[in-house]
Amino acid sequence: MNIFCLLKQTFDTEERIVIQNGRVSDDGVKYVINPYDEYAVEEALQLREKHGGSVTVVSVGPARAAEALRSALAMGADEAVLISDERIESDEAGISYLLQAYLSKQAYDVILGGNFSVDTGGGQVAVRLAAGLDIPHAASITSLDIDGTAASVKRDAEGDTESLELTLPALFTAQQGLNEPRYPSLPNIMKAKKKPFQTLSLDDLGVDAAAIAPLTKRLSLSLPPERGAGQLIKGTPAEQAARLVELLRTEAKAI
Repeated sequence: MNIFCLLKQTFDTEERIVIQNGRVSDDGVKYVINPYDEYAVEEALQLREKHGGSVTVVSVGPARAAEALRSALAMGADEAVLISDERIESDEAGISYLLQAYLSKQAYDVILGGNFSVDTGGGQVAVRLAAGLDIPHAASITSLDIDGTAASVKRDAEGDTESLELTLPALFTAQQGLNEPRYPSLPNIMKAKKKPFQTLSLDDLGVDAAAIAPLTKRLSLSLPPERGAGQLIKGTPAEQAARLVELLRTEAKAI
């Protein structure tokens, strides 16, 4: 089974966000594998252990994204591919286009990715990629069973659970609860340094920079307003409810 896993490098979720000159400052921050992508890597490894084959992790990003790919190799992935080029200044549409350009030339049975990225909150890359490759797609999966070319999944449907049957090749995105990602062992960290690692440019993929020009534009960037002090509403249940409705109308303007 040929398994490809999409991976993005993001800020550590514990990092404090600082905006300077209209952009998020990355001075001194710690980068990690996007947590949802980590579930995808773990699921890919478990599929390989059960069905055989290989796991290739793929990322589009700057040179530092190699660190995240090395971490995935240390978890147990077999190969890594970094699509990196100074001309890449794209959004999720362009990223998915680049991944499509690479994966359309590969033999794959399963493609896995995270449900969304924790830095931008975006969840379009995998969906767009599945559409571009013209293969079935199931998002936010919490379980995955494969028998031959048949895949049975359960997915989180806004708090409910939905069961689906798909035919491989197919793309799946991982939701929290799918598995518990393993920690890389020291021997595997050392082995990761010798595993195949390929870096591809736009020229290698045969993609013109104009083809991945952003389709979206950020108009502004700001931190959420600081949370104010709470209010304690006293009185009988009826008085509390009436006061709450009044506050929602006059202060929060939520109703």
